[in-house]
Amino acid sequence: RERTAYHEAGHALLGMLTPGADPVRKVSIIPRGQALGVTFQAPAADRYSYTVAYLRGRIVGALGGRAAEEVVYSDISTGAESDLDQVTSIARQMAGRWGMSDAVGPLTVLPPSGQESPLAADPVGPATKELVDREARRIVDECHSQAVATLTAHRGQLDRLAHALFEAETLDEDEAYAAAGV
Repeated sequence: RERTAYHEAGHALLGMLTPGADPVRKVSIIPRGQALGVTFQAPAADRYSYTVAYLRGRIVGALGGRAAEEVVYSDISTGAESDLDQVTSIARQMAGRWGMSDAVGPLTVLPPSGQESPLAADPVGPATKELVDREARRIVDECHSQAVATLTAHRGQLDRLAHALFEAETLDEDEAYAAAGV
């Protein structure tokens, strides 16, 4: 439970500290389905398009649980599996669909999710696919470094938030922000 509290506190604190991130609405370490905990963030208003800064912030926040485990325990667990799925998807789309990589340029080289066809001829060459993979990796690596650095710099807030979460199991928006001192 303590590791889960730190994992979720890492997500939540980065959501609170990352400019432009969606506000943290609720944090819980009560297991639901496959998830050992959850950090729920939601925008104040509907969004229809996303900036590079916003998407990178989403990646930083999604890496917050894993980064918190690294900072606190100097080790990682399998608890970040769904977070890593989300991170990979966002970074690949940034590089391969939305023209958000200078190296790839303003091109769409990946099909929309769910529209891949193993039978259709693939117009994208292997070198371009490798470039998208390298760029997605670069984006994730930069965001991971930012997540670890931010949590290291704000370790006291991380500890306070994780402790409050461990004690209460669920914190609403006001309680979470108060516990983190944000």
